[in-house]
Amino acid sequence: MTVVEERKNNYPCVTLKGIKNFDVGKIFDCGQCFRFNPVPDTPHEVEFSGVAYGRFISVGQDGDEIYLYNTDAEDFENIWKSYLALDEDYGAISADIASRSENPALERAIRVGEGIRILRQEPWEAICSFIVSQNNNIPRIKKIIEAMSKKCGEIVSVPEEMLHKVSPLTELYSFPAPEALVREGADGLFALKTGFRAKYIYDAAKKAADGKIDYEYLRSSDDTSECVRRLCEIKGVGPKVASCALLFGFARYDAFPVDVWIKKVIAKYFSDGGEEFSPELLGSYAGIAQQYLFYYERYCNQ
Repeated sequence: MTVVEERKNNYPCVTLKGIKNFDVGKIFDCGQCFRFNPVPDTPHEVEFSGVAYGRFISVGQDGDEIYLYNTDAEDFENIWKSYLALDEDYGAISADIASRSENPALERAIRVGEGIRILRQEPWEAICSFIVSQNNNIPRIKKIIEAMSKKCGEIVSVPEEMLHKVSPLTELYSFPAPEALVREGADGLFALKTGFRAKYIYDAAKKAADGKIDYEYLRSSDDTSECVRRLCEIKGVGPKVASCALLFGFARYDAFPVDVWIKKVIAKYFSDGGEEFSPELLGSYAGIAQQYLFYYERYCNQ
């Protein structure tokens, strides 16, 4: 990977050259994050912009070149390299997954899902976002999170010349800190159209603000099942939401969220022969395999 700090299309930009196994469209449109949108009228093959780590960034792609707008080489090394999982060898990861099973559906899913990477999102944002995601669709999840961020977050600076990249939004806000959500109370959160999730968001925010969510344990423990159990102590959080938070917020690649789509995948492709499916069969990257399978079934096999 070559990193070049330059101006691209008259904007400050970090250009990454020689990138393999990276697809901006798949990464930001596979249901793992909710604060990025396609950039209209982009000069690139594909471009998404949004907010992460309290900053505005726009990510464009042409072939094996990636363009990161509104950043510099230092911030790339300190923030975006890890966030975009560019320090992982996804060719080796996919090969490891493929070696675990001769199931042809898995092979097809790996091929179709090539380019997906698991973003390293902020832990609190991942926990809260997937509480919001319960019994919800992606457009509505995005609206709720934007309403929460506008009410309780801090405004995020966007250079005037890049305002066209944030459409359809007109202003951007950071993801709200737990303390800000606690101040709203469950009733205030309900007023933001969070529905039955208001009391769950409030409980999660209160636990986070009081230091009762042990981020370091969730990040470093060898026992993913215990991490799931601990997150399930938050009101309204079950194994699926906990596993999503661990996979997308703590880079626990063995966490395997099971939603209606994955239940369908298991029944459709892994139930022959009477052997019960177990995520452990897919190894330490089972969660990444889950994303490939989800993308394959949800977007490519209907």
